[in-house]
Amino acid sequence: MLELVQSSRADLLRYVARQLDHFFPDEAAGVRDTLDAELDAAMLRLERCINEVRMWKHGHFDALHSSQYTIFLYFLANTLWRSGADPRVCSKLFGLNKALNGIDLFYEIEMPEVFFIGHSVGIVLAKATYGERLVIYQNSTVGKNHGTAPVLEAGVVMYPNTAIIGRCLVREGSVIAQGVSVINQNTQAHSLVFQSERGGLVFKASQRDISGDIFRA
Repeated sequence: MLELVQSSRADLLRYVARQLDHFFPDEAAGVRDTLDAELDAAMLRLERCINEVRMWKHGHFDALHSSQYTIFLYFLANTLWRSGADPRVCSKLFGLNKALNGIDLFYEIEMPEVFFIGHSVGIVLAKATYGERLVIYQNSTVGKNHGTAPVLEAGVVMYPNTAIIGRCLVREGSVIAQGVSVINQNTQAHSLVFQSERGGLVFKASQRDISGDIFRA
């Protein structure tokens, strides 16, 4: 089990419950019990994610680390949803994540078990297909176009202000350069993706594994 920085399991449960009470003061009963039922399962998922990120201390979770807390709130909401828990609690956790961290990541979205959020502000993620070891930075968007969602394979990196929209196959190891929009197009595997002057995509072979800089082997 993860070691909580300057905290305990009981402290974390109380902390989340009080945040929900503050942001959603409807005096709903049983919220803390609902959280408690799936907290350990969510923490196991978070543990795997944290332990694979190079810059994060192995086996440690700090609820005041905004990127870690962003991922925790998603895992908690998604784990509750998978278990058939009260969807109102899942919605509150989604709203809390949005309010605190500026991310739009609905609890029904199936994120990979291992992913990294550099800075959460302005990230919007649709119900798409996400491969393992996804890296996302601020103001990035994954969205549908006419109901069609992208497919992101493993090891995709989205630098700040990027977008992947519509019928796209973003192949393994694609690194979307800052400010680039991939709209109804496919990418080449293990490539850096740039925008051409005419709005198309330009691919350059990646000289190193950027995803490998983020995650442990």
